[in-house]
Amino acid sequence: MSTAAYRRFVALGDSFTEGVGDPDPTRPNGLRGWADRVAEVLAARADEAGHDFGYANLAIRGRKLHGILDEQLTPALALEPDVVTIYAGANDILRPRVDLDAMVDRYDEAIGRLAGTGARVLVFTAFDPGGSAIYRAVRGRFALYNELVRAAADRHGAGIVDFWRLRDYRDWGFWDEDRMHMGPAGHLRMATEVLAALGVDHDLPPAVPRAVVAPDARQRLKENAAWTRESALPWVHRRLTGRSSGDGLAPRYPVLGRPVSPGGA
Repeated sequence: MSTAAYRRFVALGDSFTEGVGDPDPTRPNGLRGWADRVAEVLAARADEAGHDFGYANLAIRGRKLHGILDEQLTPALALEPDVVTIYAGANDILRPRVDLDAMVDRYDEAIGRLAGTGARVLVFTAFDPGGSAIYRAVRGRFALYNELVRAAADRHGAGIVDFWRLRDYRDWGFWDEDRMHMGPAGHLRMATEVLAALGVDHDLPPAVPRAVVAPDARQRLKENAAWTRESALPWVHRRLTGRSSGDGLAPRYPVLGRPVSPGGA
Protein backbone atom coordinates (compact mmCIF):
# COMPACT_ATOMS: atom_id res chain seq x y z
CA MET A 1 0.00 0.00 0.00
CA SER A 2 0.94 3.63 -0.34
CA THR A 3 1.19 6.08 2.51
CA ALA A 4 -1.20 8.56 0.92
CA ALA A 5 -1.68 11.73 2.96
CA TYR A 6 -5.22 13.07 2.76
CA ARG A 7 -5.91 16.43 4.35
CA ARG A 8 -9.71 16.78 4.55
CA PHE A 9 -11.93 13.76 5.22
CA VAL A 10 -15.72 14.12 5.25
CA ALA A 11 -18.10 11.24 6.03
CA LEU A 12 -21.81 11.27 5.10
CA GLY A 13 -24.55 8.81 5.97
CA ASP A 14 -26.73 7.30 8.66
CA SER A 15 -26.09 5.22 11.81
CA PHE A 16 -23.53 3.08 9.98
CA THR A 17 -21.26 6.11 9.53
CA GLU A 18 -22.26 7.94 12.71
CA GLY A 19 -20.83 4.99 14.63
CA VAL A 20 -23.87 3.51 16.37
CA GLY A 21 -22.89 0.28 18.11
CA ASP A 22 -19.37 1.45 19.01
CA PRO A 23 -19.81 3.38 22.27
CA ASP A 24 -17.29 5.88 23.62
CA PRO A 25 -18.63 8.32 26.24
CA THR A 26 -15.73 10.74 25.63
CA ARG A 27 -16.87 11.54 22.07
CA PRO A 28 -19.81 13.43 20.56
CA ASN A 29 -23.05 11.41 20.77
CA GLY A 30 -21.08 8.90 22.87
CA LEU A 31 -19.79 7.08 19.79
CA ARG A 32 -16.53 6.28 18.02
CA GLY A 33 -17.20 4.15 14.91
CA TRP A 34 -15.20 3.19 11.85
CA ALA A 35 -15.06 6.74 10.44
CA ASP A 36 -13.36 8.08 13.58
CA ARG A 37 -10.88 5.22 13.41
CA VAL A 38 -10.11 6.00 9.78
CA ALA A 39 -9.76 9.71 10.60
CA GLU A 40 -7.26 8.93 13.36
CA VAL A 41 -5.06 7.04 10.90
CA LEU A 42 -5.38 9.72 8.21
CA ALA A 43 -4.47 12.40 10.76
CA ALA A 44 -1.32 10.48 11.69
CA ARG A 45 -0.36 10.12 8.03
CA ALA A 46 -0.92 13.84 7.42
CA ASP A 47 1.25 14.66 10.43
CA GLU A 48 4.02 12.50 9.01
CA ALA A 49 3.79 14.38 5.72
CA GLY A 50 3.75 17.75 7.45
CA HIS A 51 0.16 18.57 6.43
CA ASP A 52 -2.74 19.98 8.38
CA PHE A 53 -5.69 17.60 8.71
CA GLY A 54 -9.41 18.03 9.23
CA TYR A 55 -12.26 15.55 9.71
CA ALA A 56 -16.01 16.11 9.58
CA ASN A 57 -18.70 13.50 10.18
CA LEU A 58 -22.14 14.68 9.08
CA ALA A 59 -23.93 11.34 9.49
CA ILE A 60 -27.07 11.05 11.61
CA ARG A 61 -28.75 7.78 12.54
CA GLY A 62 -32.11 6.92 11.05
CA ARG A 63 -31.72 9.10 7.97
CA LYS A 64 -33.07 7.82 4.68
CA LEU A 65 -31.32 8.55 1.40
CA HIS A 66 -33.19 11.73 0.55
CA GLY A 67 -32.66 13.10 4.06
CA ILE A 68 -28.93 12.40 3.85
CA LEU A 69 -28.60 14.16 0.52
CA ASP A 70 -30.87 17.07 1.46
CA GLU A 71 -29.07 17.74 4.74
CA GLN A 72 -25.50 16.63 4.22
CA LEU A 73 -24.45 16.96 0.56
CA THR A 74 -24.23 20.76 0.32
CA PRO A 75 -22.36 21.14 3.65
CA ALA A 76 -19.98 18.37 2.58
CA LEU A 77 -19.20 20.07 -0.72
CA ALA A 78 -18.58 23.36 1.09
CA LEU A 79 -15.89 21.68 3.20
CA GLU A 80 -13.92 20.87 0.02
CA PRO A 81 -12.81 17.37 1.06
CA ASP A 82 -10.09 15.47 -0.73
CA VAL A 83 -11.58 12.19 0.49
CA VAL A 84 -15.26 11.57 1.15
CA THR A 85 -17.27 8.49 2.12
CA ILE A 86 -21.00 8.12 1.68
CA TYR A 87 -23.41 5.32 2.50
CA ALA A 88 -27.12 5.95 2.04
CA GLY A 89 -30.19 3.85 1.32
CA ALA A 90 -30.17 1.08 3.92
CA ASN A 91 -33.02 2.66 5.89
CA ASP A 92 -35.03 2.97 2.69
CA ILE A 93 -34.55 -0.68 1.76
CA LEU A 94 -36.15 -1.78 5.02
CA ARG A 95 -39.35 0.19 4.41
CA PRO A 96 -42.44 -1.69 3.15
CA ARG A 97 -42.20 0.02 -0.23
CA VAL A 98 -39.22 1.53 -2.02
CA ASP A 99 -38.43 2.46 -5.63
CA LEU A 100 -34.79 1.40 -5.77
CA ASP A 101 -34.22 2.67 -9.30
CA ALA A 102 -35.48 6.16 -8.51
CA MET A 103 -33.65 6.20 -5.21
CA VAL A 104 -30.28 5.25 -6.69
CA ASP A 105 -30.80 7.64 -9.61
CA ARG A 106 -30.61 10.46 -7.10
CA TYR A 107 -27.72 8.76 -5.31
CA ASP A 108 -25.91 8.52 -8.64
CA GLU A 109 -26.29 12.27 -9.15
CA ALA A 110 -24.88 12.97 -5.67
CA ILE A 111 -21.91 10.66 -6.20
CA GLY A 112 -21.26 12.48 -9.46
CA ARG A 113 -21.28 15.86 -7.73
CA LEU A 114 -18.84 14.64 -5.09
CA ALA A 115 -16.53 13.01 -7.62
CA GLY A 116 -16.70 16.11 -9.81
CA THR A 117 -14.83 18.09 -7.16
CA GLY A 118 -11.76 15.89 -7.65
CA ALA A 119 -12.16 14.26 -4.23
CA ARG A 120 -11.49 10.56 -3.73
CA VAL A 121 -14.99 9.15 -3.22
CA LEU A 122 -15.82 5.84 -1.54
CA VAL A 123 -19.26 4.24 -1.53
CA PHE A 124 -20.44 1.03 0.13
CA THR A 125 -22.56 -1.89 -0.91
CA ALA A 126 -25.10 -3.15 1.62
CA PHE A 127 -24.26 -6.21 3.66
CA ASP A 128 -25.56 -9.63 2.66
CA PRO A 129 -28.44 -10.55 5.01
CA GLY A 130 -28.57 -14.14 3.78
CA GLY A 131 -27.38 -15.41 7.16
CA SER A 132 -30.02 -13.48 9.10
CA ALA A 133 -33.47 -14.85 9.74
CA ILE A 134 -34.63 -11.28 10.40
CA TYR A 135 -33.46 -9.59 7.19
CA ARG A 136 -33.29 -12.52 4.74
CA ALA A 137 -36.68 -11.62 3.29
CA VAL A 138 -35.25 -8.40 1.79
CA ARG A 139 -32.05 -9.98 0.49
CA GLY A 140 -33.15 -9.46 -3.11
CA ARG A 141 -33.61 -5.75 -2.50
CA PHE A 142 -30.12 -5.49 -1.04
CA ALA A 143 -28.66 -7.32 -4.03
CA LEU A 144 -30.40 -5.03 -6.55
CA TYR A 145 -29.37 -1.94 -4.60
CA ASN A 146 -25.77 -3.15 -4.67
CA GLU A 147 -25.73 -3.62 -8.43
CA LEU A 148 -27.17 -0.14 -8.97
CA VAL A 149 -24.58 1.37 -6.61
CA ARG A 150 -21.73 -0.49 -8.31
CA ALA A 151 -22.88 0.90 -11.66
CA ALA A 152 -23.04 4.44 -10.25
CA ALA A 153 -19.57 4.09 -8.77
CA ASP A 154 -18.22 2.86 -12.10
CA ARG A 155 -19.74 5.82 -13.93
CA HIS A 156 -18.08 8.35 -11.67
CA GLY A 157 -14.80 6.63 -10.84
CA ALA A 158 -15.70 6.15 -7.18
CA GLY A 159 -14.14 3.42 -5.07
CA ILE A 160 -16.26 0.70 -3.48
CA VAL A 161 -16.06 -0.94 -0.09
CA ASP A 162 -17.90 -4.17 -0.87
CA PHE A 163 -19.69 -4.92 2.41
CA TRP A 164 -21.73 -7.63 0.62
CA ARG A 165 -18.61 -9.74 0.08
CA LEU A 166 -17.18 -9.44 3.61
CA ARG A 167 -18.27 -12.87 4.74
CA ASP A 168 -16.78 -12.60 8.22
CA TYR A 169 -19.74 -10.35 9.07
CA ARG A 170 -21.82 -13.52 9.10
CA ASP A 171 -20.31 -13.89 12.59
CA TRP A 172 -22.73 -12.15 14.99
CA GLY A 173 -19.74 -11.30 17.16
CA PHE A 174 -19.10 -8.39 14.78
CA TRP A 175 -22.56 -6.97 15.51
CA ASP A 176 -24.17 -5.11 18.36
CA GLU A 177 -26.71 -6.93 20.49
CA ASP A 178 -29.47 -4.96 18.76
CA ARG A 179 -28.74 -7.08 15.62
CA MET A 180 -29.02 -3.92 13.50
CA HIS A 181 -25.67 -2.17 13.88
CA MET A 182 -22.05 -3.25 13.90
CA GLY A 183 -20.42 -3.59 17.29
CA PRO A 184 -16.91 -2.31 18.15
CA ALA A 185 -15.20 -5.21 16.37
CA GLY A 186 -17.37 -4.65 13.31
CA HIS A 187 -16.47 -0.96 13.19
CA LEU A 188 -12.78 -1.78 13.55
CA ARG A 189 -13.05 -4.35 10.76
CA MET A 190 -14.78 -1.79 8.53
CA ALA A 191 -12.09 0.81 9.24
CA THR A 192 -9.44 -1.57 7.89
CA GLU A 193 -11.50 -2.11 4.72
CA VAL A 194 -11.88 1.63 4.14
CA LEU A 195 -8.15 2.23 4.65
CA ALA A 196 -7.35 -0.62 2.26
CA ALA A 197 -9.65 0.92 -0.36
CA LEU A 198 -7.82 4.23 0.08
CA GLY A 199 -4.43 2.57 -0.13
CA VAL A 200 -3.36 3.89 3.26
CA ASP A 201 -0.96 1.99 5.54
CA HIS A 202 -2.07 1.53 9.14
CA ASP A 203 -1.25 -0.35 12.30
CA LEU A 204 -4.80 -1.04 13.46
CA PRO A 205 -5.06 -4.34 15.33
CA PRO A 206 -6.98 -7.27 13.87
CA ALA A 207 -10.69 -7.15 14.64
CA VAL A 208 -11.66 -9.89 17.07
CA PRO A 209 -15.41 -10.54 17.29
CA ARG A 210 -16.98 -10.82 20.69
CA ALA A 211 -17.71 -14.34 21.82
CA VAL A 212 -21.24 -15.42 20.97
CA VAL A 213 -22.38 -18.63 22.60
CA ALA A 214 -25.09 -20.50 20.73
CA PRO A 215 -28.10 -20.58 23.07
CA ASP A 216 -30.27 -23.59 23.69
CA ALA A 217 -33.91 -23.44 22.58
CA ARG A 218 -35.18 -21.97 25.86
CA GLN A 219 -32.47 -19.32 26.00
CA ARG A 220 -33.04 -18.48 22.34
CA LEU A 221 -36.70 -17.77 23.00
CA LYS A 222 -35.75 -15.58 25.96
CA GLU A 223 -33.17 -13.65 23.92
CA ASN A 224 -35.53 -13.20 20.98
CA ALA A 225 -38.25 -11.89 23.28
CA ALA A 226 -35.82 -9.39 24.81
CA TRP A 227 -34.63 -8.28 21.37
CA THR A 228 -38.20 -7.82 20.16
CA ARG A 229 -39.07 -5.75 23.22
CA GLU A 230 -35.91 -3.63 23.37
CA SER A 231 -34.96 -3.20 19.69
CA ALA A 232 -37.57 -4.36 17.18
CA LEU A 233 -40.73 -2.87 18.68
CA PRO A 234 -39.21 0.60 19.27
CA TRP A 235 -37.99 0.57 15.64
CA VAL A 236 -41.46 -0.36 14.34
CA HIS A 237 -43.11 2.26 16.58
CA ARG A 238 -40.85 4.99 15.18
CA ARG A 239 -41.73 3.93 11.64
CA LEU A 240 -45.48 3.99 12.37
CA THR A 241 -45.33 7.39 14.04
CA GLY A 242 -43.06 9.02 11.47
CA ARG A 243 -40.25 9.49 13.96
CA SER A 244 -36.55 8.70 13.69
CA SER A 245 -33.88 7.66 16.15
CA GLY A 246 -31.92 10.67 14.91
CA ASP A 247 -34.60 13.26 15.69
CA GLY A 248 -33.04 16.15 17.60
CA LEU A 249 -29.46 15.02 16.95
CA ALA A 250 -26.84 17.20 15.28
CA PRO A 251 -23.88 15.88 13.28
CA ARG A 252 -21.08 14.66 15.52
CA TYR A 253 -18.39 16.71 13.76
CA PRO A 254 -20.12 19.35 11.57
CA VAL A 255 -16.94 21.25 10.71
CA LEU A 256 -13.40 20.15 9.91
CA GLY A 257 -11.25 19.48 12.95
CA ARG A 258 -8.88 16.97 14.45
CA PRO A 259 -10.41 13.62 15.42
CA VAL A 260 -10.64 12.97 19.16
CA SER A 261 -7.58 11.13 20.40
CA PRO A 262 -8.43 7.46 20.98
CA GLY A 263 -8.74 6.31 24.55
CA GLY A 264 -8.15 2.70 23.59
CA ALA A 265 -7.75 0.31 20.68
